[in-house]
Formats: sequence, C-alpha cells, structure tokens
Amino acid sequence: MLDSSAQSAGDKAVYPALDVRRTAPWIMFIIFFAVLNETVFNVSMPSIAEQYGLTPSGVSWVSTTFIIFFAIGSVIYGKLSDIFSLKKLIVIGIVIYNVGSLLGYVCQFSYPLVVLFRAVQGAGASAIPALIMVLIARYFSMEDRGKVFGILNSTVAFAVGIGPVIGGFVSSSLHWSYLFLIPVFTLISLPFFNRALPSQGAKPGKVDVAGAVLIALGVAALILFSTESHWYWLLACVGLLGWFTLHIRRTKEPFIEPSLFKNVLFRNGLIVAFIIFCTVMGIMYAVPFMLDSVKGLSANQVGWVLFPGAISAVLFGPIGGSLADKRGNPFVVSIGILLLIASLVLISSFVGFNAWLISGAMVLTYIGLSFIQTAIANSVSRTLTMEETGVGMGLFNLVGFISGAVGMALVGRVLAENMFQFKLNPFVWESKAWMYSNLMLLSALVIVLGALLYYRSYGRAAKVGS
Repeated sequence: MLDSSAQSAGDKAVYPALDVRRTAPWIMFIIFFAVLNETVFNVSMPSIAEQYGLTPSGVSWVSTTFIIFFAIGSVIYGKLSDIFSLKKLIVIGIVIYNVGSLLGYVCQFSYPLVVLFRAVQGAGASAIPALIMVLIARYFSMEDRGKVFGILNSTVAFAVGIGPVIGGFVSSSLHWSYLFLIPVFTLISLPFFNRALPSQGAKPGKVDVAGAVLIALGVAALILFSTESHWYWLLACVGLLGWFTLHIRRTKEPFIEPSLFKNVLFRNGLIVAFIIFCTVMGIMYAVPFMLDSVKGLSANQVGWVLFPGAISAVLFGPIGGSLADKRGNPFVVSIGILLLIASLVLISSFVGFNAWLISGAMVLTYIGLSFIQTAIANSVSRTLTMEETGVGMGLFNLVGFISGAVGMALVGRVLAENMFQFKLNPFVWESKAWMYSNLMLLSALVIVLGALLYYRSYGRAAKVGS
C-alpha cells in the first residue's frame, strides 16, 4: 500500500486541489443524469415492446446495449485519462451523450436506430462516472476523498433508485421517447468543468487499440452471457480475455499494465467489490418481482416503495464519506455490512407483511450500500499511484457494472427456476414468499463472506495506511 502522506504530497505537486464546496454540487448533478439512464427505461419496456411488436427478450436490447457500452467505456475513458486532458475527455463524453440522446428521440420511429443511439448514449455517459472517479483521486486531498466519494456514491444510489419512478411518470404522462431528452440537462455543467479543470496537453504514450478492442469485446460477451445465458457467449468471453492477457504481456505499452494485477490490495479490492455489488444488485432486481408476486403491487407502486431508500442514500452517503475520513474505511465497511445484513434479515421476515415494512428495511439496504461503496472505492483508490488512477478506477467501475449484470442474471435464473422453494424463516407462512425470503438470507451470507475478505486484505493496515 502507498504511504498516504507521500501520495498526498505527490498529488498536490502535480495536480492543483479543487474546492469541495464548489465542486461537489456539480459532481452530484452530472453523476445523477449519467447514472439515471441505467434504470430510467426499465419500467417502459412493456410500452416499447408494444410499439414495435417485440417480445420481452427482443426489447431487452434497449437496456443491454446501453449497459455494454457504459461498462466498456468506463475502463477505456479511465485509460485515456492517463494520456489525454481530463477536461477535454469530460467535455467530449458529455457531448457524445447528448448527441446519442437527441438522435434517439428523433429516430424513435425505428427500433434498430433506438438501439443504436442507446449505444451512443452509453458510450458518452460512461465517461462521466469513470472520469469523475479519476478527478476525485487526482484533485482532492486524502482528507477530502472519503467525503467526496460518499457524495458520489449516494448520488449513484439515488439515481438508480429514482430512475424507475421518473421513467414511469414520464412514460405515463408523455411518451417513453421523452426519456431520451433527460440527459440534455448535463450540458449545463460544461462551463463549470471547462473553467474549473486545468488545461493539460497530452502526455507521452499511445493508446493500445488492440488491447482496448479485446477487453471491450470480452466484457460485451460476459454481459451478454449474463443476460442471455447462452454458452457460446461465455466461451467467447474466456477466449477474448485470455487473448487480452497474452497481448498485454507482449505489448510495450499495453492497455492495462500487468503489474497492476500484482497489487494484492487492488486486486482483492476488486474481488470484494464484485462479491458485494453483485449480491446487492441481485437484491435490487429481486425486490420488485417480490412486491409484484407476493403483494400484487404495480410498477408505479413498486417505485414509490423503493423511493424512501433512494432518498436516504443521498442523505447518508456524505456521512459515510466523512466517517471514512475520520475513522477509516474498515470502520465504515463494518457499519455498511451490519446495515445490509439487518435489512436482508428484516426483508426476509417481512415478505408476508405490509409492503411499507419492506420499504423501511430497504432504507437500511440503500444506506448500507452507499457506506460500502464509499469505503471500498476510497480503499481501492489509495492503493494506486497517480499514474495508475485512470485505468485503476476505470477497472473498479467496470467491475461494478459487470457485477450488477451478473447479479441480476443469477437472481433471474433463481426466480425463473423457482429455486429455494421451501420454508426456512419461521416468520414467513405464505408458500409463494418462501423463495424470496430464503434468497435474502442467502444474500446476507454471501455479503458476510465478502466482508471477511475485505478485512483480511485491508483490516487495521488499511486504516493506518489510508
């Protein structure tokens, strides 16, 4: 692990510090509209399918395409930020995001064009979280990073949670195509980033295009396997990522330096993030199905049940960041883990009761997730040198997106095959609730395993070294 004082001093020598109070509101603003597009289309899928005469699997490309390009772009932009000006990349990403949005709205008459411009949206939107992560790692002191990561992750959680509510309102009040116009608000942020970030010329180095293409195709194949479960996508993923591994070992300036994966703390941080984020995103995916199947709630009602949790993430995320700065990342992870486990046990027990009890338990889920995201991101960022922050945090983002896709796919398989259909929790009497109740308890166990790996890897040393 890097010595925090040395790294902090090095940061200040190379990159001027940004003022938290002036910059944080803009980070919240831009991140909100970037991440919102991950979920804002979800509740509109039936309407889109009806308009184009598509099956549920056919219309899923509206979301799958966006996720693929969003995930791939996160690591590509991260790598590019190690060579090119961060300010220029952020501006380019926002412009691409809006071009895709406007063309998607204009071309709503054609489903293939809608899918194409969702891909363009993803390619542009992915620049925002990836580069904001790098911005935090480069332009904020060690004392402020936890606070800003807390603001970032609370905004992400809020955007993901509020997305279905906004999507349902816009689709029912206007038309689903108007969802394409929501990102236009991001243009407001261009003058701030253009003024606040320093202009820097390109650094020595070149982009490993072949490596970028290989990892992009490998990630795309993995996400497609997660969503469609066809064996040939998994085979393609293994082959492409194996080819990528050989390529970066033989190339002079590889897309990702192999030495980065020799950093044990960084590598284990990615594994912990995958385990916990995969599990929590699976929970988020299962809860709407649970509320529909067991409680008979509509999509709009489900959105309002989840809304208090999304709001709580905004309120408590910065608190988690401040605690990470004052008490250390392991302390915040401990709180987050306890909140997540408590929420899962409560949800498991409340399945047969009033839906608002589940809503209250979900508040703990959102707060726990925002705490854990903040602490893990903060921990991982401090294991990297300044030269590694771009691609390192890009990989961290990539793991987050892949874990979400895998988590949803695994839970989808559990629900489709009616697994865990037996009585385990003594508070649950309805047979149709058993599967969901047991899934929550199993998820709590997996989160405990992820937490143990985190403490084994970081523990007291991470607290002192961070």
